[in-house]
Amino acid sequence: MTEPKPSPETRPTAEGGAAGASRFGRIALIAAAVIALGAGGMAMMRGPENPPPPAVPPPTEPSQQPSVDDVITKLEARLAEKPDDAEGWRMLGWSYFQTERYAEAATALKKAAALDPENAQTWSFLGEALVLASKEEGRMPRDARAAFDKAIKLDPKDARARYFRAVALDLAGRHRQAINAWFDLLKDTPSDAPYAEDIRSVIRAVGEKRKIEVEKRLAEAQFAAPSGGAVTDGPMKAAAGIPGPSSEQIKAAAALPKGAQAAMIRGMVDGLEAKLETNPDNVDGWIMLLRSRMQLGEPKQAATALQKGLAALRNDGAAARKLREAASSLGVEGA
Repeated sequence: MTEPKPSPETRPTAEGGAAGASRFGRIALIAAAVIALGAGGMAMMRGPENPPPPAVPPPTEPSQQPSVDDVITKLEARLAEKPDDAEGWRMLGWSYFQTERYAEAATALKKAAALDPENAQTWSFLGEALVLASKEEGRMPRDARAAFDKAIKLDPKDARARYFRAVALDLAGRHRQAINAWFDLLKDTPSDAPYAEDIRSVIRAVGEKRKIEVEKRLAEAQFAAPSGGAVTDGPMKAAAGIPGPSSEQIKAAAALPKGAQAAMIRGMVDGLEAKLETNPDNVDGWIMLLRSRMQLGEPKQAATALQKGLAALRNDGAAARKLREAASSLGVEGA
């Protein structure tokens, strides 16, 4: 499934970027969305640390790739049997979005958000779908703004929500504030992000339209570090020794037969997992758990723990990336 591309008629120009409410109204709002989210829309939604949505199983003929419509049909059938699948609804929303069925995408994403209300990316994606489905002229739809606000509350760094909140400022006539907000977003945008240059284009288009000087600031603007460049200390954490047991635990283990010693160790690892259930924001704890499971020869449990950890850290991109890199160095499936 490919990422959405901006069509020629919606590609913004210097005359019609994310400008105001006067003559372009909703078309300008859509154009503003497309320029920053067209080629890199899904990348902005999930961020560099998160994997793409899981694909629906392909047909038996390996040469035949399922179309988006095929994916939609399979997802609809699956969700009819399992309506509590938040990820399924999110995938369906993404698939509808791909075919420009924005109202249906919004409906599916509302269900995903209701089932998994702590996922910032679902809320910001819902907001975008509501923007593109709206028939309102020249202003941000109220429900879309509420979705972006929810996303920002969950994750203040959510790029999609920050982008559209700046669009809302621009449509409200607060053009300088909008440009400042886009510059703030630019500072947090990796230089290799697929939408990085698009944000600059939006700033330039709005600056030109509103007679606001932006070129000097654009020349001096700094990007964040490339998303694919610097590596976290996740692999180092994974290679580090697991903190040893206390002296009392060592004495107790020494008095046990070999099988009982193994059971004691496994019990300690199970205890670590239980602690992470109550304190899931501890990324180093998740890494320790993955390493322990792999050392115990329990790769399936390690893979399950990885998915739990990524779910717990879904609104902390840096921590999620650290966990994924540690898992990759350990050979955990799903990294």
